[in-house]
Amino acid sequence: MSLVLELKEKVLNGGELSRSEALALSQEPLEELMQAADEIRVKRCGSAFDLCTIVNGKCGRCSEDCKYCAQSSHYSTACAKVYPLLPTEELVSGAKSNDARGVLRYSIVTSGKRLSDSEVDRMCDSIRAIKRETSIAVCISFGLLNEAQFRRLKEAGATRVHCNLESSARYFPEVCTTHTYEEKLETLKAAKRAGLSLCSGGILGLGETMEDRIDLALTARNLGVASLPVNLLNPIPGTPYEHNRPLTSEEACRCVAVFRFLLPEAFIRLAGGRGLLKDKGEACFRSGANAAITGDMLTTAGISVETDQELLERLGYQLGAD
Repeated sequence: MSLVLELKEKVLNGGELSRSEALALSQEPLEELMQAADEIRVKRCGSAFDLCTIVNGKCGRCSEDCKYCAQSSHYSTACAKVYPLLPTEELVSGAKSNDARGVLRYSIVTSGKRLSDSEVDRMCDSIRAIKRETSIAVCISFGLLNEAQFRRLKEAGATRVHCNLESSARYFPEVCTTHTYEEKLETLKAAKRAGLSLCSGGILGLGETMEDRIDLALTARNLGVASLPVNLLNPIPGTPYEHNRPLTSEEACRCVAVFRFLLPEAFIRLAGGRGLLKDKGEACFRSGANAAITGDMLTTAGISVETDQELLERLGYQLGAD
């Protein structure tokens, strides 16, 4: 029996892969790895596919120095938009539009290290309005908040918190120096204590190793994330990573497949950078991925809801979240 089949059976029987097993798995033949990961996805998750959109709820001039980000005030990029929190009416309008098209989740993302208490209050008002007028689930990405703030947001109707770890604890200081990995971990733990589900993953192509990618997935597993976003670096001119080489489809499929072995029941979500792939992620959706961000990203163009829905229907997925 090959290593891929051996580890697939271990996962399907309820076992968890170790770090060394995941590293060995990542070196196995790609086609066999993809097929086994998709089988794990089918048996542990069925045909459900979780589709979400994101809205840039507060844009630009972020104080943090994340080296991939077009909105960081530390770099000179083509992202010239700067605006405060969007008004409730605009957020509700976007939620209605996405709800009508069958999108399951609407995620409000804001720039900056964290929202202030007064901004959290405003977002609570907006979330309550969205929940009154739509059936869409509301996710939030408001930076490094505390448990009390998360509890207020949950009471307003938010169900999930997004806070990407970006990479491994070892590599994170190469990505950002204005906040720490420990702050991110505490943010996620505070959200979980407040009763919110977790969405946390990272970006591939920052210069990290396969070991870093596996350590990221293991940390996400230990946190109990429900959704693991897999971003592929879109090198933004003006950022320190502008000359990084984008990942190939084969590299992306290999990473997604290993992540499926490590988190057999999570929604593995193709996120930013998917449009750089010639097939828009189709091969990854046959390698264990079962969720995506659809529509435009925060500062870059994405893939239309209608295009994604046609692809998912062709692949045999059914829209449905946890």
